[in-house]
Amino acid sequence: MLAKRIIPCLDVKDGRVVKGVSFLNLRDAGDPVDNALYYDSEGADELVFLDITASHEKRKIILDVVEKTANDVFMPLTVGGGIRNLDDIRNLLNAGCDKVSINTAAVQDPYFISRAAERFGTQCIVVAIDAKRVTEAMTEASGEGWFSDDSLKGVVLSLPAHDLTWALSTHGGRKMKLIDAVEWAKKMEALGAGEVLLTSMDRDGTKVGYDIELTRAISEAVSVPVIASGGAGNLEHLYEGLSGGKADAVLAASIFHYREYSIRQAKEYLKSKGVSVRL
Repeated sequence: MLAKRIIPCLDVKDGRVVKGVSFLNLRDAGDPVDNALYYDSEGADELVFLDITASHEKRKIILDVVEKTANDVFMPLTVGGGIRNLDDIRNLLNAGCDKVSINTAAVQDPYFISRAAERFGTQCIVVAIDAKRVTEAMTEASGEGWFSDDSLKGVVLSLPAHDLTWALSTHGGRKMKLIDAVEWAKKMEALGAGEVLLTSMDRDGTKVGYDIELTRAISEAVSVPVIASGGAGNLEHLYEGLSGGKADAVLAASIFHYREYSIRQAKEYLKSKGVSVRL
């Protein structure tokens, strides 16, 4: 049995780690390199570094911070935010990260994922899916004009949607697209994504637990690893994401950033519940 992974996430804005609720009301959580060094010493399995305003502000990711982080830590590093072309991916990999996380650029051009996977390998291409439950309040026109070829028509949502349906959020949570998150995950896998980083926008920063129904739906729909994100508030939530959500890894931010729990505590708790982890 493959060991389940515990992954701290550094949401970075203006060179500082921040944490908020649904990507809003951000508060400072320290220096990214200092945080990375701490998690490296704690025994985190991987680290995710997300420049959360790069896509919205239409700028390049902060390569100098990425390079310094990669130089100082030895665990695998995934970096996302502001990736728009193959050169951006190459620059990040050259800066020392192991994987890149792509969200907005994939929605704008799904075949960017296949080109990236062909150039750099599926093992380093992570598709980030920020999903939000569809409600009656979502009145944005369905995106029938977004995708020109028939092979992508199946991912477009039409309203009203059935109860358990999730749409995509892009640009750091600022825009909604009526694209079915489950169907999108399947399409991204088919186009070459090697992993899915799944965040519930409804749960992000709430500390009430992952959206287990969403996590399980995506995990059962794809064969690539799924990282559960959004809502972790205690160690039981981590266990629920791995067991009920069937995720391969759990990502958390505030419970680790503010030292509510250590990585070691999390792993020992999961081991006590019968979960295979690296201690």
